[in-house]
Amino acid sequence: MSIEKVTSGNMSICEFHTIPLKIKNLNRMKYIGAHISASGGVENAPLNADLIGAKAFAFFTKNQRQWFAAAYSDQNIQLFRSRCEELGFSPDHILPHSSYLINLGHPGEEEISKSRAAFNDEMKRCELLGLNRFNFHPGSHLNQIPIDTCLDRIAASINIALEKTAGVTAVIENTAGQGTNLGHTFEQIAHIIDKVEDKSRVGVCLDTAHTLAAGYEIRTREGYEETFEKFARIVGFHYLKGLHINDSKKELSTRVDRHDSIGKGVMNMDLFSFIVNDPRFDNLPLILETPDETIWAEEIQMLYALQQ
Repeated sequence: MSIEKVTSGNMSICEFHTIPLKIKNLNRMKYIGAHISASGGVENAPLNADLIGAKAFAFFTKNQRQWFAAAYSDQNIQLFRSRCEELGFSPDHILPHSSYLINLGHPGEEEISKSRAAFNDEMKRCELLGLNRFNFHPGSHLNQIPIDTCLDRIAASINIALEKTAGVTAVIENTAGQGTNLGHTFEQIAHIIDKVEDKSRVGVCLDTAHTLAAGYEIRTREGYEETFEKFARIVGFHYLKGLHINDSKKELSTRVDRHDSIGKGVMNMDLFSFIVNDPRFDNLPLILETPDETIWAEEIQMLYALQQ
């Protein structure tokens, strides 16, 4: 598959020579995909990812707005595993996402127990599928407990899940800091990691839209390098397990989480060029969570075409 010209809306973003995208991807070691549907069975996720030309993918391990779901059948598990193998999806490039209901820092004892049980269940689902990482939003203090206390509760929740599972890394996603959501500063993420007992099984996923909204200017070369120097110093690149590649409807430091399609928000294409040409992001799942799924295939091609 190749691309001559990439457009966003009515505006031409840039023009490129015809380049075989699959060859280019292998040379550059970038694995770009999207958060796709697993409707009808988890085994459909790799099929849906392949249909849009993805080399990586994310999905919800169960309905993201319900606490409980039926257990995977042996057929679900075996089909998922076999289809990933047949279609060339490595566990290193698959980044499942947790339910939105989970709050691992909840101040209430009954509520945090419910969140921990759900989180443990989803971590176990990843283990059954043969996956090695699980992405989640850290949690919220709800204006009921101090920030540090909430961060400690999140870390304790992770420790409980790691004790009950094997082989799956708990991947903390940075947030925009909307409301009372924590994890919007590198310092908060580092605080959580510091309290996790098995540091070989904790990681981080950085979301571009969240990073900008949280106050990190990543759209200029200077700001981009400064931001990732801070990440390297405060958290450490060895913890990075994936990126969410999103444009943003909201500006720098707004603390509002609103994704937009690539090239249609307040980002510029320079940022996405920086990312796909940055060797620090080789061999990681680079996942689109942009709002228009009908253009995911186009967005994936667009990002590969930015490689130099």
